[in-house]
Amino acid sequence: MLIKRPADIRSAEITSHGLYLRRRDFLATGAAAAAGLTVGLAGCKSEASAPPPPAAAPSGPPIALPDYKKNAITVDEPKTPLKDVSGYNNFYEFGTDKSDPAQNAHTLRTRPWSVSFEGEIAKPQTIDIDSLIKQNPLEERIYRLRCVEAWSMVIPWIGFPLGPLLQKLQPTSRAKYVAFTTLLAPDQMPGQRTSVLDWPYVEGLRIDEAMNPLTILAVGLYGQVLPNQNGAPVRLVVPWKYGFKSIKSIVKVRLVEKQPPTSWNQYASGEYGFYSNVNPSVDHPRWSQSKERRIGELSRRKTLPFNGYGDQVASLYAGMDLAKNF
Repeated sequence: MLIKRPADIRSAEITSHGLYLRRRDFLATGAAAAAGLTVGLAGCKSEASAPPPPAAAPSGPPIALPDYKKNAITVDEPKTPLKDVSGYNNFYEFGTDKSDPAQNAHTLRTRPWSVSFEGEIAKPQTIDIDSLIKQNPLEERIYRLRCVEAWSMVIPWIGFPLGPLLQKLQPTSRAKYVAFTTLLAPDQMPGQRTSVLDWPYVEGLRIDEAMNPLTILAVGLYGQVLPNQNGAPVRLVVPWKYGFKSIKSIVKVRLVEKQPPTSWNQYASGEYGFYSNVNPSVDHPRWSQSKERRIGELSRRKTLPFNGYGDQVASLYAGMDLAKNF
């Protein structure tokens, strides 16, 4: 499998999030400008000639998820191979290179694990992850994933819709948004020992986005328990938004009245909007979003509005200026 950037990509597009952040972190330390140039060039070379992804993390044999409904929602496109899905990741809690999560995420302990549901709901509670899985029938959904970095995959997730779960918790009339928080555990997540982002990672959705039938909490992929590097034991999947909105390793879900802060928006609000819907008409300030590189393909393909899910979600944004509310 080649993960290779085609020749027509502009130079402005070859700076990955990881490299960009390493530059910021590096400069923040007051290192010499010449040394900074060396780091930058090395990173560009790595990105431009990215090696094949590594095998899945050495975190033990895969564990099958036996009871789930197959293909509740699917797409007529080839699935991205498991080794790429589990070996080519952005999960900065384990490092900023694509191969870092597969190499480092074995340190994450996913049991015991619980998720707290709190805020503007009538029934706040903390639920053990295995109880959460038992209480919600699992189904496989094959979704496109579009990264903000202009690469994409097709992934067979296993999980359950978030909306019915939130309904059981009885949101109050003041619940306008849903805020999500990742585990904060620098002893298990080595990337949290750096200042790449403010930790823990936080994300948010408007409540109608969270209630949309496409929004799921995933606990597996390819028929297996979710690999650590993919956000074990439970992560959000919002297929019409850029991938960074789908927060991983969730420990808290809080319904709130006001728009919650989100990690990337806090880092650079001009580059990463709260909504971050996939939109080929709104470029990232440093690269085009009109096309994408499907992992495993050499040529680039056109990016679809809302990642191809416009029929299901475009109505959520009726009347909004999506260039302003990006």
